[in-house]
Amino acid sequence: MSKKKGGCAREHLFDRRDALSLLTRIGGLALSAGPARAKAKRLPVRPEDEGFMRLAIAEAAKGDFPFGAAIVREGKVVSTGRNLGVANNDPTAHGEMVAIRRFVADNPAKDLKGATLYTSGEPCPMCMGAIIWCGIGRVVYAASIEQLAKRLGQIMITSRAVAEAAPFLTVEITGGVLSAEALALFDKK
Repeated sequence: MSKKKGGCAREHLFDRRDALSLLTRIGGLALSAGPARAKAKRLPVRPEDEGFMRLAIAEAAKGDFPFGAAIVREGKVVSTGRNLGVANNDPTAHGEMVAIRRFVADNPAKDLKGATLYTSGEPCPMCMGAIIWCGIGRVVYAASIEQLAKRLGQIMITSRAVAEAAPFLTVEITGGVLSAEALALFDKK
C-alpha cells in the first residue's frame, strides 16, 4: 500500500495518527493487563525536610537551569547535583541524574536503596524512572510539575504517576516543600 505525499509514492509511509492510536490501544491493554498495582505513598513533610531541601535549592541556584538535588541516607547528604545540561552538552544531566551519577561513581548503586532524594522540582519521567530503578525509597520535591509548566516546558506526567507504574517498589512522595523558594530561582535566571 502506498500513500502519496508531495507527488511521490512512498511505501509504508509513517502515519502519526495511526501510530498514536496503536500506542494508545497497547498502553490501555498494558495498564489493564494484570493485578499488579502501584505503590506510591503521599507522606507529610518531616522536620528534617526543609533543611535538606535548602541544600537542593542551593544546588539549583548554581545550575544551567534552576534544578538541584541532594541524596540523603541515614540523615547524611551522600551526593548532590545540579542541572548541567548546557555545560555538559547533555540533555539528560538533570539535577537528580547528576546526583545519582556522582553517587555511583564512588559507591555501589545498591547503596541508594532506601535513600531519600530531595529535589527543587518534581522529577520528570526520566528522572523518576532512574529514581525507581535505583530503589530510592523517598522523593521530596519543592515545585510541582504543574507549577514548573508555568515557567518552562514540561512533560505533564507526575512523579506519582510514574511511581504508580512500578508495582515492584514503594516510593514515598512528599511535595511542595519550599516551593516558593524554588520557583523564585526562575525569576533570577
